[in-house]
Amino acid sequence: MKKLIVAAISCSVLSGCGAQIDDLVAYTTQVKQSTQVNIETYPQFTTLEAVDYGAADLRSPFQRIVPQANANTGVAQNENCMQPISNRKKGKLEAYGIDALQMAGVFTSNGQQWALVKANDGSLHRVKRGEYLGLFNGKIQSISATQIIIQEMLPDGAGCWKTKQATLTMSSMTGENDNV
Repeated sequence: MKKLIVAAISCSVLSGCGAQIDDLVAYTTQVKQSTQVNIETYPQFTTLEAVDYGAADLRSPFQRIVPQANANTGVAQNENCMQPISNRKKGKLEAYGIDALQMAGVFTSNGQQWALVKANDGSLHRVKRGEYLGLFNGKIQSISATQIIIQEMLPDGAGCWKTKQATLTMSSMTGENDNV
């Protein structure tokens, strides 16, 4: 009997929990009927006149200018200018720019002075006078305790090469320049 009374009370309580949404449905219907939908028309596009490209026979501005070569020798027309040695084997350090290299130390072995050069990828290489490094045919001229002097050959754009001196210096240690 207790179960029957509990069930009857539960049903009467739950029947009072029904949602009263009649006013919400009426308001939604009213808003839908009174709202006007305005869709903008697409803009009219003007047709542009077609233009023929008239520079197809000219050199593309995105291509490098190639110097005129002598038909007999295949050498640039300015024969008296400096040229790098093109048939030599490239070294490992010629894959790095000078700015990606740093002098790490100096040592002497069997009377030959060597320098340690650290690349920006963390690799350590030993070099001596006369070896090449850098992207522009940089040849090591001299090695001292604090620097490496390099002679680079840079193209001038007309088929010749100009020399430029570059220097790799010893990296400063932490606290080395505290008293400056």
